[in-house]
Amino acid sequence: MAASAKSAVPLTLDNRATLIESLSSGEKPKENWRIGTEHEKFTFYKDSFEPVPYEGDRGIERLLLGMEGLLGWKRMEDKGKIIGLVDPIDGAAISLEPGGQFELSGAPLDNLHQTCREVHSHLAQLREVADPLGIGFLGLGVSPKWHLDEIPVMPKSRYAIMMNYMPKVGSRGLDMMFRSCTIQVNLDFATETDMVQKMRVGVALQPIATALFANSPFIDGHKNGFQSMRGAIWHDTDADRTGMMPFVFEEGFGYEQYVDWALDVPMYFITRDDTYYDMTGLTFRDYLGGKRKDDTPDTMPTLQDWEDHLTTVFPEVRLKRYIEMRGADGGPWRRICALPALWTGLLYHQPSLDAAWDLVKDWTEQEREDLRVAVATHGLRTPFRDTNVLEIAKKVVALSRQGLAARDRLNGAGFDETQYLAALEETVTLGLTPSDQLLMRYNNEWGGNINRVFEDFAY
Repeated sequence: MAASAKSAVPLTLDNRATLIESLSSGEKPKENWRIGTEHEKFTFYKDSFEPVPYEGDRGIERLLLGMEGLLGWKRMEDKGKIIGLVDPIDGAAISLEPGGQFELSGAPLDNLHQTCREVHSHLAQLREVADPLGIGFLGLGVSPKWHLDEIPVMPKSRYAIMMNYMPKVGSRGLDMMFRSCTIQVNLDFATETDMVQKMRVGVALQPIATALFANSPFIDGHKNGFQSMRGAIWHDTDADRTGMMPFVFEEGFGYEQYVDWALDVPMYFITRDDTYYDMTGLTFRDYLGGKRKDDTPDTMPTLQDWEDHLTTVFPEVRLKRYIEMRGADGGPWRRICALPALWTGLLYHQPSLDAAWDLVKDWTEQEREDLRVAVATHGLRTPFRDTNVLEIAKKVVALSRQGLAARDRLNGAGFDETQYLAALEETVTLGLTPSDQLLMRYNNEWGGNINRVFEDFAY
């Protein structure tokens, strides 16, 4: 059955096996494991440091049209408006976050060298189109200057539904949508057992990654008191669909338990004939059981509805047909490469993965949650038991290096993926996060002038 036809197959509560299979179908033998890197960046005008609106001669629409002409990728539209591009060959995509953050969802690639070449090519292509428009790009975890009411809204129908819903379930949802950027990596698993181990290690160590990549000490033009304000924003966005998923560590966790959790997460929408219908207030389990809102089309749930729903849950680690690591702030070019390097070294080398599990397996649910909260404020200086996050981060980075070195040995002389850990090794050697270094500049050479971040840290 073709994928599109399969996605349209009706679902009921009796079809849980189909939902489970939608995850287990991601299993791949190790030789087919790939690395998919995503990164977001803020768009701004170089002459005024203001955010870029969608429309206008120097707007994001013009930027996307220019990239379409340059790349020849297939356009994505929402009610006739261009909102992204997809490479029809390898599946890489350019998309827009709610406030005009520009995202590259990279192709699934064999190694980190390809990942860094992809990032480098993308940024060079963007500059070719953006420079004549006077548009620049900034890699930080949170917008350092703009107030919420200054940020334009991109014309994507799903965002209107989210904007209406977010304030009902948390105080920071709109900040997450409009004022945050991240770097993520998507990695594969071989079996359910392999998935479980990777999920547990990934969730437990996500606060360590948040500390290593902490890069959002400003908001509204001032210091905000956080190392990762992006991390803090996620603490009060929507508790139903975010967080550390304690059930992942329970005996018997597997695909079925993840499905059961996602079934009980409130929905955002379904789509029919390119129209988005608001489904907030219903869980996916409600939907499968026949419940509808008054203005919802009377159609059967489909696998595509389920797959869309899975994109609207936002835990620290997300399971689809691959595993998404979601804890890092946006950052400069080197850190776009460092994030996939960290997790590839940890998760794609079994001895490193086993050692990482040994490191975290006796951490309690409360300790994991406390870490998640504390690193947003204290970063690498966060205390933990009789040590601190810096010392844990040193061990984690060393384990990742061992994993990458093992990949190097398999691929022969000169392969050397360990080079992409250099930014993180510098961080743990100095004991300073990117936020620490930004704050030192702000307090000293910048003289408290927040505009300097756009001048000194643009791509």
